[in-house]
Amino acid sequence: MGTMVSRGAKVAFYRVLAVPMMWNGYIWRHLRSPRSGTITVQLGPGKFNYLDGWINVDANFVSAKIDVWADLHNALPFRNETVDAFYSHHVIEHLPDARLPFHFREMFRCLKPGGVIRVGGPHGQNAAKMLLENERSWFSDFPDSHESIGGRFANFIFCRGEHLTVLTPSYLEEIATAAGFVNMRVCRPCTETFHPNMISDAVLAREGESHPELPHTLIVEAEKPASLST
Repeated sequence: MGTMVSRGAKVAFYRVLAVPMMWNGYIWRHLRSPRSGTITVQLGPGKFNYLDGWINVDANFVSAKIDVWADLHNALPFRNETVDAFYSHHVIEHLPDARLPFHFREMFRCLKPGGVIRVGGPHGQNAAKMLLENERSWFSDFPDSHESIGGRFANFIFCRGEHLTVLTPSYLEEIATAAGFVNMRVCRPCTETFHPNMISDAVLAREGESHPELPHTLIVEAEKPASLST
C-alpha cells in the first residue's frame, strides 16, 4: 500500500489555510511577481520536482520546495501577460472538475501573447482502452493492492479520492479552446515538445514512460495566440 496523506487531512489543511493562502497569492501577484524578462512557472512541484530557473508554485509549504505559496484553486499569483510558459505535471487531476475551466483561463490571462502551457496528468483514455483489453499489467498497485483489473483501474482513475477529474485529449482540448488557447497538441512520446525554446531538458528528463506506445500520462501543449486581433 502506498503512503499517502489522508484526504481528510488535506481537506482540513485547505480549510484552515484557505484565507492566508488566498491573501499570500494576492500580495505576491501585486507586489512581488516579476514584470519583465523570461518568466517560466511550474505549478505544483510537490516534494521532489523543484525546477531551478523556474518559479515553483504550490500550496504545500510544509514538505515541498517552493518559491510561491499559493492555492491553485484560486487566481494565479501573476500579473496579466507576464509569463512565458506554464508547466504542471500530475496536478490538474487534483483540482475539482468544475474548476478546470477557471484554471485554464487563469493560465491564459497570465501568459504573454505567444506563451505556452505544458500540462500532464493521468491518461484516462489509455486507461479505458487497457481496461477493455484486459491488460492488467498496464496498471500498478498504487495506492492499494488489487488482483482484479477493475480494482487497478479504480486505483488509476480515483487514487483513493485524490483525483477529482478524468483527463482525456478531447476534454482538455475543449477546456483549452474555450479558454482561448490554440494549437493544442498531444506529446507523443511524453518526452516530445513543440516548444523546445521554452520547455527545458530538465522538464523532459522527468517524463519517461514504461509504456511509450500507450503512456500512463497524457501530456499536452497549447499556445496563447501571438495576436488576439481578428
